Amino acid sequence: MAGRENPVISVIMPVYNEGEHIISSVGVVERILQENQIEYEFVLVDDGSKDDSWAKLRQMAEQNKRVTSLRLSRNFGKEAALCAGLDAASGDAVIVMDADLQDPPELIPEMVKYWKEEGYDVVEGVKSSRGKEGAVYKFCARSYYKILLKATGIDLRNASDYKLLDRKVVEAMQQMPEKVTFFRGMSAWVGFERKQVPFEVQPRVMGKTKWSLKRLAGLAFSSITSYTSAPLQLVTILGVVMFFVSLVLGAQTLARYLMGNALEGFTTVILLQLFIGSMLMISLGIIGMYLMKIYHEIKGRPRYLVSKKIKDGTAE
Repeated sequence: MAGRENPVISVIMPVYNEGEHIISSVGVVERILQENQIEYEFVLVDDGSKDDSWAKLRQMAEQNKRVTSLRLSRNFGKEAALCAGLDAASGDAVIVMDADLQDPPELIPEMVKYWKEEGYDVVEGVKSSRGKEGAVYKFCARSYYKILLKATGIDLRNASDYKLLDRKVVEAMQQMPEKVTFFRGMSAWVGFERKQVPFEVQPRVMGKTKWSLKRLAGLAFSSITSYTSAPLQLVTILGVVMFFVSLVLGAQTLARYLMGNALEGFTTVILLQLFIGSMLMISLGIIGMYLMKIYHEIKGRPRYLVSKKIKDGTAE
């Protein structure tokens, strides 16, 4: 297997306001790589942080030639930062992980072994537990994954961004031209030989999660509309159902009119109008989401912009 005899592993970390711990986090991962004699490079992507994250990333890149640091021109979001990291990585395989070490770095040697010795192209970390998440959060997550599975056939239950990807998998993902990306969905869609490795989500080393319920909901809607047209088909189904309901109620209304009871059923008519109005607004919203995605794609803007890059100890 070409590239797996003396491989170099690129470790990609998107960074957003992680300045208080990023140096120590990279140090923990680097120590594990060195102890297991794994050749490596780091690609650290500052996604427009508002703290001193870039100063720390610049410091590491200037002092350690194994570290490449990128600073995006603004906060483009984690998905864009991951794309920037994949584009900048040069290793025979890449490992994508969070900078807060909720993805346990102790798993890296096992992931590399499955890739190097057993020939898997994708080794993906799968959460055996979801950590300290609230009941509402867990319910929403389970519901989302079930909807995604039924609509697209892509099973992302307990999936994570913690993955090892062979170079050919990275190149396959780079051929996907969409501007609004969903890393987990893209890495699942391309296929290839896969191995799942369970892990327990670790507590954050410092700070708070950057993912609010609103941002997660937006990502969920974006991912579903990116990989299936099922919501649009749902609009059609609703239209057919309401057509038959209207036929039944129309026949009932006509019968009451002929029998001289036309005033009865007023409440039913009002409730039906409210229901139809709600369905119309929901349908327009679904269509609007697809139009928005088309709008973003046809503009052809880049996924991200790099304002600064330090590689091999020097700025480019």
